[in-house]
Amino acid sequence: MPKPKVKICCISSVDEAKLAIKYGATALGLVSAMPSGPGPISEELIAEIVSHIPDGIASFLLTSKQDADSIIAQQRKTKANTLQLVDSVSFDVYATLRKELPNISIVQVIHVIDESSIDEAESIAPFVDMILLDSGNPKLAIKELGGTGRRHDWKLSRKIVESVNVPVFLAGGLNAGNVKEAVEYVQPYGLDLCSGVRTNGKLDERKLKLFFDSL
Repeated sequence: MPKPKVKICCISSVDEAKLAIKYGATALGLVSAMPSGPGPISEELIAEIVSHIPDGIASFLLTSKQDADSIIAQQRKTKANTLQLVDSVSFDVYATLRKELPNISIVQVIHVIDESSIDEAESIAPFVDMILLDSGNPKLAIKELGGTGRRHDWKLSRKIVESVNVPVFLAGGLNAGNVKEAVEYVQPYGLDLCSGVRTNGKLDERKLKLFFDSL
């Protein structure tokens, strides 16, 4: 099995982007306004960071918007090449994004809570390029849409990987100590992490190196 792709999320500066790429990240996550969680930065800063990301590295714009017009406006402002939809959207939104942003990849986050998450992933997979499994809870009064640092039930994640025909990223509480187990058990296409390679909110070069060495 090939090594999984690695997305380092919550990138907050050009220097952090360069550091993540130096150690092997193939994708960077840039967090726009969120109802909760770590790492949101302004769309202006996202655009600046994206302009410094080399070809071949995916720039994921994390958006909590649920209507197509707002999502399209964010992408056109930031120029990110991948949209990570962290909340649910209606199926017509996918069609509009495809039409208006034909060269932009669409990644839907599934917050793995229970068996219904498998059904959700199966219904959404035909409309997106990738699925990302995370440990949030969009049903709370203040929605948790990622960045919790919590591990969810990998049994459910594994079932999703086996049941959909699009690449799947695994997120939620990953770090150097558990990544090997995660890869062997879930067998995801990619890994996504934020807090697992940070200290006091800042990207930690030592943790970053340790993580990549653990793959």
